Amino acid sequence: MLSNRADTLLVLADSLAFYGPVGGLPADDPRLWPNIVAAQLGLRAHLSARVGWTTRDAWWALTQDPMVWSVVPRARAVVIAVGGMDSLPSPVPTALRESMRYVRPPGLRRLVRSGYRRLQPVLAPVGWPMALPPRLTVEYLEQIRSALSAVRPDLPIIASLPPLHHSRHYGYVQPGQPRTSRAIADWAAQHAVPLVDLPGATISHLRAGEGNPDGIHWNFDAHRRVAAHMHTAIVSVVGELAACVPQPAGAQRKTVH
Repeated sequence: MLSNRADTLLVLADSLAFYGPVGGLPADDPRLWPNIVAAQLGLRAHLSARVGWTTRDAWWALTQDPMVWSVVPRARAVVIAVGGMDSLPSPVPTALRESMRYVRPPGLRRLVRSGYRRLQPVLAPVGWPMALPPRLTVEYLEQIRSALSAVRPDLPIIASLPPLHHSRHYGYVQPGQPRTSRAIADWAAQHAVPLVDLPGATISHLRAGEGNPDGIHWNFDAHRRVAAHMHTAIVSVVGELAACVPQPAGAQRKTVH
């Protein structure tokens, strides 16, 4: 059900949505792309994101986080900005990699993580296994889309192509990204979901050494470029659906062009 107060941009994302050129930032920092584009649209951003999130984590957030549930009725649009982590090489299966945080004692955990960090850039060019195979990426994207459409058939949904990195931590390679991109593009075309070209908007500044030193996260100029692309994609759909938003009695309907 759509609230009469559709005032929120819901963003399901990974750390690229809340990291800047130095490190992580509070979700309400006005320099981050979700807040830039929300402000441009006269909305408030609700960001649900964590470091390393894949499309599977975004699906879990949608189905398990009551804060996300509370936003869906008043969302004006939803942006699914995950997929980059899916396409990264993961020499150790995801379940094992994510369980490293639970290793005890702490000294052993540090040893395991140190070994993994040394192993990762060496094995990354193999490109397998991936953090999440393309088949599963689109399965989770479709579960997100269909679940949102079931409760909000009018809700605009925007997705993105998986961004590229230029990181020594991954051996400066991302062999799975083209396959994940093709799978997402095919899914988006099938369901008429607008796609934002994140790699096109961000990779040049990473290769030039202008982003975060990790070679993964972006500077604030890149956040602004991403926001501009997101704004265009959202308006392309919201402009068509604006007339469907319930208005208070006596209010005039306004369409964004």
